[in-house]
Amino acid sequence: MFIPTRWNMRLRRFAQDEEGAQVIEYALIIAMTSITLALILRGLSGGTLTNFITRVSECLTDGACT
Repeated sequence: MFIPTRWNMRLRRFAQDEEGAQVIEYALIIAMTSITLALILRGLSGGTLTNFITRVSECLTDGACT
């Protein structure tokens, strides 16, 4: 059997399978959550994640939270 035809058959089976749809839905939820968290952390850190991590580290070690 020709390889692209085999891949097309597998792709069709995957698209028709409800478990495949659930996997895609969960992947989209995880992606949206990750993007949201990244944007929130970027806003809290003043633009860079390194600054945010430094501020959290100083807060935990010195108690100098700002």
